[in-house]
This record gives sequence, C-alpha cells and structure tokens, in this order.
Amino acid sequence: MYLEKLSLLNFKNIEQTEIIFSEKLNCFTGHNGAGKTNLLDSIYYLSFCKSYFNFNDAANILHDSDYFMIKGTFNRFDKPEEISCSLKKNKKKVFKRNNKEYKKLSEHIGLLPVVIVSPDDSKLVNGSSEERRKFVDLVISQYDYKYLIALIEYNRILLQRNKLLKLHSENKKFDKETLSIYNQQLSVSGGKIYLQRKKFVENLIPIFNKYHQYISGNAETVSIEYRSQLETGNFQEKLDSTVEKDLALGFTSTGIHRDDLTFKISEYPLSKTASQGQQKTFLIALKFAEYNFIEKVSKIKPILLLDDIFDKFDKTRVSKIIEMAIGKNFGQIFITDTGKERLLSILSASCSEYKLFEMENGKIIE
Repeated sequence: MYLEKLSLLNFKNIEQTEIIFSEKLNCFTGHNGAGKTNLLDSIYYLSFCKSYFNFNDAANILHDSDYFMIKGTFNRFDKPEEISCSLKKNKKKVFKRNNKEYKKLSEHIGLLPVVIVSPDDSKLVNGSSEERRKFVDLVISQYDYKYLIALIEYNRILLQRNKLLKLHSENKKFDKETLSIYNQQLSVSGGKIYLQRKKFVENLIPIFNKYHQYISGNAETVSIEYRSQLETGNFQEKLDSTVEKDLALGFTSTGIHRDDLTFKISEYPLSKTASQGQQKTFLIALKFAEYNFIEKVSKIKPILLLDDIFDKFDKTRVSKIIEMAIGKNFGQIFITDTGKERLLSILSASCSEYKLFEMENGKIIE
C-alpha cells in the first residue's frame, strides 16, 4: 500500500497544494513552521479520521477560511482507493471512500494503516497514563474492529455510570438497579479489552527489544510492562465492591480505563533517569515495533511518517534508523527534517529512490 497523490485545501498553514509521491521515500525539508509536520498530519488524518496533534477538528482550518479539504489517492493491493475528508466550520465532518460517505468513522479505521514517529511522542513517556492507553488502543484498533467497537461501548457505558455517580453526589439519590446493570455491561466489554491489550503487549515486547538493541547497539537495558487492575480478581466483583467508594468520589475508580504501561531503563523509570536521546531511542524502537506488529497481523505494510526525528541523536544512531527504515521491511516512508544538507548526505549514502521537497510558508517546492 502507498499514497500516490495528495491534495490539500486550507489545511492548517497549507492554502492549496497537490503532490505526487514516490512509492518508497519522500523527504520534506524547510525551517520550523514551514508546514512539513502539517503535511504529514494530513496523511495521518486520512488514516485515522483525525489529527495526530489537534483534538479540535476546527483548529485544523486555515486562518480566515471556513473549511478544509484533504484528498488522497492510495494504491491498496493494486487497486485505487480515493479517500477524502472535508470540514466546514460548525458543520459535521464528512469522510468518504471512493465518493461514498461513511455512516460511522469507525468503519474506516484499519483500511489504511499508518505509523507516525514525532517529537510529540514524548508524551508517551512524560504524559499521563491516558496517552499510553491511546497508543495501545490505536494500534489494536487498526487490525481488530471488534476491539474498537468494544472500546467505544466501554467508554459509552463508563460515561453513563459516571453521570449516575455524580448525580448521587449532588442530590444523594441512588439508582442501585441501574448501577448494577452498568457494572455487568462494563465487565463484559472491559474484559474483552483487557485480554486483547495483554496479548498485544506480550507479543510487542520481543519485537520492541529487537529494534531497541539494534538502534542502541545493546548499550541499554529497557523494559515494558502492562499494568491493569483486572490482573487480580473478577472485574464485575471489583466494580460491585467499590460502589461505596465510587459514590463518594463521583466517578468509577476501577476498570481498564486506568490501565497503564510502565517504561524502564536499567530497572528505573524511563521518564526520570533517561536522557533525551535515550528516550527518543526507546520511542522510535516502540514505533518500529508497532509497524512490524501491524504488518504481521494485517498483511499490509503501513505508511511510515518520520517527523523531525534526527535531533538529539549521534550520527551512528541516525544511520541505523535510516538503514532500517529504507530496508525491505518497510513500505512507503515520509521524512521531515530542518537540515537539507544533513538529509541529502544520509540519503545519498543509503538510498537511490526518493523524492525531495522543500517547504516554505505552507508551499511546496519540488
């Protein structure tokens, strides 16, 4: 699978552009703020129906414009797939596949797998547990539609249960029967999610270790651990036993919505003891493992987006990353970098098939 052509209109700082890409490697250079990351984000948008960086869809509309449009022509199993997304201010987002609008955006997830590596990934190390759960959920949702549906159902019921708990804290009324129904429903969908997350992490770890050892040159010992309250005891029993506590708190204190991943280096928390370079090595190995995992399960090579990843790395690690990325194990790749000469020196030594684009103020110069 690869992206043949991309058309953008009023997306972030890109007023209008149309680009035809190489099937293998596409590189974008330019100063910070030129629009390189925004272009990669538009590709991510066509896969996940949302931005990797902006939660608010309207924030992706170019200033002083009323709408944006993204359109991509993909080659998937040697068949064309035209995907488009449009959004008008104060209107519903419209997502189409081959000119047919999706009834539910969830139906699109997994069709065009994408893996992004970005400086923003640092939130996986330094951010809340919610960021790490999102990472796990996005990976599994790309190859397991039933998991995505269970996750949507779980979050819907959790929201209802929390509203009921909050209502009790405000007026002291308690609908015990309804709460019991929510407990049973949460335990069903939550149990499925827990098992899939556990299986995913167990299968991901050896792949991650392989990539990390290669990039770091076996210089560091790292680990990933999945932590969940469901590891001990029955989920519904836990929900039933914490009712009084939840009524007092006004929210649900037990469940898979509190799961987390623990990242360590030399048996110490990665966020507290690792340098920026060590953290970036960890995250790139994690994302490459994600890529490998998705490919094995879905039988599709995802599109790989590498956004400004070379900062804080020595030349040896940069070379190893590029060497892996342009190898036969990866499909189409998009790379951004502020240093044109640095990128050219790396590419000229390791790759013959690539397209290089320069960006300035949201405009493309090929």
